[in-house]
Amino acid sequence: MIPKELIRKIRRIEITTNRNVNDLFAGKYQSVFKGRGMEFEEVREYEPGDDVRTIDWNVSARMGRPFVKKYVEERQLTVMLLVDRSSSSTFGSTGQTKGDMAAELCAAIAFSAIKNNDRVGLMIFTSKVEKYVPPAKGSEHVLRVIREILFFKPSHPNTNVDAALQFLNRVQPRKCVVFLVSDFLDSGFERPLRVTMKRHDVIAVSTSDPLEKRLPSIGIVELEDAETGQRKLLDTSDPRVRQLYGAELPASNQTVTEEKKPFASFRNRRGLREQARLDRKRQEWMDFFRSNAIDAIDLENGQDYVKPLLQFFRKRASRQRL
Repeated sequence: MIPKELIRKIRRIEITTNRNVNDLFAGKYQSVFKGRGMEFEEVREYEPGDDVRTIDWNVSARMGRPFVKKYVEERQLTVMLLVDRSSSSTFGSTGQTKGDMAAELCAAIAFSAIKNNDRVGLMIFTSKVEKYVPPAKGSEHVLRVIREILFFKPSHPNTNVDAALQFLNRVQPRKCVVFLVSDFLDSGFERPLRVTMKRHDVIAVSTSDPLEKRLPSIGIVELEDAETGQRKLLDTSDPRVRQLYGAELPASNQTVTEEKKPFASFRNRRGLREQARLDRKRQEWMDFFRSNAIDAIDLENGQDYVKPLLQFFRKRASRQRL
């Protein structure tokens, strides 16, 4: 039984994204995502007027008369949504979680796809692939995709992008468009990502929350790591704490004076350094995407996803015209 609140949320996303697709994304999706071009259909006997370049010389030699290869244009695409629903996706400081934001973006992409008669599939992953919805068409299927993302309850808290990419390559042998939606708080998936890029058209969608980047000065707070369960007490009014949280670590020849208060213990400073490391890791992935010519969309919770998605469409369209 789906809760009424979730039904209302799905309905709101459906109305909003359909309006955006009709008013803003019309034509842009089709212009940047091309079909596989000309697909081989059959071999038939040569007829006057056929292009001699299509003659199948092997078949012609066996049959003793000319045969040509017949091709058809295949426009239909398969769009795969790979959505990270590890515990960190449940975080949100702006009235919505990163998971909710991912659902809205996926809805916009999915509705754009089905209006172009493309198929849409879904893969939800944590430290393993926990949900797979095979590609299909139709608005009912898209609503199912949205429902699965919003209603999903993960069995594992951590993230493993490698496992998701390997699963994708097994179940989707033919080329498809892949939207990889994650906060990328993971490591070690460079090689499988490069393998996936050779088979598929990969777009990386990075999700984040403003509170993950900028710590407000609100006194002593207790923070919990959603994926590990570790808790830390922090004095957010301490400039040194804010410096560490903002990934600006002290130089190696500097030291942080031990405070007598419990929130300034060595363990807590280590937790801040870990936060700084994760922030740097996220930036390293964005740099990796750019250096490897992987299109990337950077989303921050609380901001409208329409603008970065439109920028992505325009950037890719202008690159294709070159």
